[in-house]
Amino acid sequence: QVQLVESGGGLVQPGGSLRLSCAASGSFFSIYAMGWYRQAPKSQRELVARISDSGSTNYPDSVRGRFTISRDNTKNTVYLQINSLEPEDTAVYYCNADVRTSWRYSTTNNYWGQGTQVTVSS
Repeated sequence: QVQLVESGGGLVQPGGSLRLSCAASGSFFSIYAMGWYRQAPKSQRELVARISDSGSTNYPDSVRGRFTISRDNTKNTVYLQINSLEPEDTAVYYCNADVRTSWRYSTTNNYWGQGTQVTVSS
């Protein structure tokens, strides 16, 4: 079993910054790609950042230049640095990871965290 736990959300003013963290724990062989998604009220969940196990990153146009994803493989943790926050960034931010759970089998499973609330308001 693999658990992903997010932290770092909160209430910030427009133009402010936050750093979100997501730590993976449990039994697994290795973590491949990790990502951050967000879901605003009554909206679909959308990808905001993705990072491969080799460090390649991917961002949608809506956040490119303001969001930066990074990871620390020694800590099994992925981060999301958010700058120049806008009210439109208000959402629950979820961590996601593709995890190989066995040393013997190459099967990869996808896991989600419980989410952390980011609210941007003056």
